[in-house]
Amino acid sequence: MGLIITLIVGGVIGWLASIVMRTDAQQGIILNVVVGIVGAFLGNILGGMFGMGASLDAFSPVGLLWAFIGAVVLLGIINLVRRGSVR
Repeated sequence: MGLIITLIVGGVIGWLASIVMRTDAQQGIILNVVVGIVGAFLGNILGGMFGMGASLDAFSPVGLLWAFIGAVVLLGIINLVRRGSVR
Protein backbone atom coordinates (compact mmCIF):
# COMPACT_ATOMS: atom_id res chain seq x y z
CA MET A 1 0.00 0.00 0.00
CA GLY A 2 2.90 2.35 0.72
CA LEU A 3 4.21 1.98 -2.83
CA ILE A 4 0.86 2.94 -4.32
CA ILE A 5 0.62 6.03 -2.12
CA THR A 6 4.20 6.98 -3.01
CA LEU A 7 3.40 6.73 -6.72
CA ILE A 8 0.20 8.76 -6.41
CA VAL A 9 1.73 11.50 -4.26
CA GLY A 10 4.86 11.54 -6.47
CA GLY A 11 2.67 11.94 -9.55
CA VAL A 12 0.72 14.83 -8.03
CA ILE A 13 3.88 16.59 -6.80
CA GLY A 14 5.55 16.12 -10.21
CA TRP A 15 2.43 17.35 -12.01
CA LEU A 16 2.20 20.49 -9.84
CA ALA A 17 5.91 21.20 -10.31
CA SER A 18 5.56 20.78 -14.08
CA ILE A 19 2.70 23.29 -14.10
CA VAL A 20 4.84 25.81 -12.19
CA MET A 21 7.79 25.25 -14.54
CA ARG A 22 5.52 25.24 -17.65
CA THR A 23 6.65 21.79 -18.83
CA ASP A 24 3.31 20.03 -18.32
CA ALA A 25 2.56 19.65 -22.03
CA GLN A 26 5.93 17.96 -22.64
CA GLN A 27 5.71 15.25 -19.99
CA GLY A 28 3.35 12.40 -19.38
CA ILE A 29 2.16 10.75 -16.22
CA ILE A 30 5.20 8.47 -15.93
CA LEU A 31 7.63 11.39 -16.06
CA ASN A 32 5.49 13.28 -13.52
CA VAL A 33 5.80 10.35 -11.10
CA VAL A 34 9.56 10.10 -11.66
CA VAL A 35 10.04 13.85 -11.19
CA GLY A 36 7.92 13.79 -8.03
CA ILE A 37 9.79 10.90 -6.44
CA VAL A 38 13.29 12.06 -7.40
CA GLY A 39 12.32 15.61 -6.46
CA ALA A 40 11.24 14.39 -3.01
CA PHE A 41 14.69 12.93 -2.41
CA LEU A 42 16.34 16.10 -3.70
CA GLY A 43 14.04 18.22 -1.54
CA ASN A 44 14.88 16.16 1.51
CA ILE A 45 18.59 16.75 0.86
CA LEU A 46 18.00 20.50 0.40
CA GLY A 47 15.86 20.63 3.55
CA GLY A 48 18.55 18.81 5.50
CA MET A 49 21.07 21.42 4.43
CA PHE A 50 18.86 24.09 6.01
CA GLY A 51 18.10 22.00 9.08
CA MET A 52 14.46 21.58 8.06
CA GLY A 53 14.51 18.17 6.39
CA ALA A 54 11.51 15.90 6.67
CA SER A 55 11.48 12.30 7.74
CA LEU A 56 11.00 9.86 4.87
CA ASP A 57 9.18 7.33 7.08
CA ALA A 58 6.30 9.60 8.12
CA PHE A 59 3.83 11.77 6.25
CA SER A 60 4.08 15.49 6.96
CA PRO A 61 3.12 18.77 5.30
CA VAL A 62 6.74 19.91 5.60
CA GLY A 63 7.80 16.81 3.67
CA LEU A 64 5.30 17.61 0.91
CA LEU A 65 6.59 21.17 0.70
CA TRP A 66 10.22 20.00 0.40
CA ALA A 67 9.19 17.38 -2.17
CA PHE A 68 7.55 20.11 -4.24
CA ILE A 69 10.58 22.39 -3.94
CA GLY A 70 12.88 19.52 -4.90
CA ALA A 71 10.72 18.69 -7.94
CA VAL A 72 10.77 22.32 -9.10
CA VAL A 73 14.57 22.44 -8.67
CA LEU A 74 14.90 19.15 -10.57
CA LEU A 75 12.80 20.46 -13.47
CA GLY A 76 14.87 23.66 -13.50
CA ILE A 77 18.07 21.62 -13.78
CA ILE A 78 16.55 19.50 -16.55
CA ASN A 79 15.50 22.66 -18.42
CA LEU A 80 19.02 24.08 -18.10
CA VAL A 81 20.56 20.93 -19.51
CA ARG A 82 17.97 20.46 -22.26
CA ARG A 83 17.59 24.03 -23.52
CA GLY A 84 20.63 25.83 -22.16
CA SER A 85 18.51 28.39 -20.29
CA VAL A 86 15.51 28.61 -17.96
CA ARG A 87 12.41 30.41 -19.20
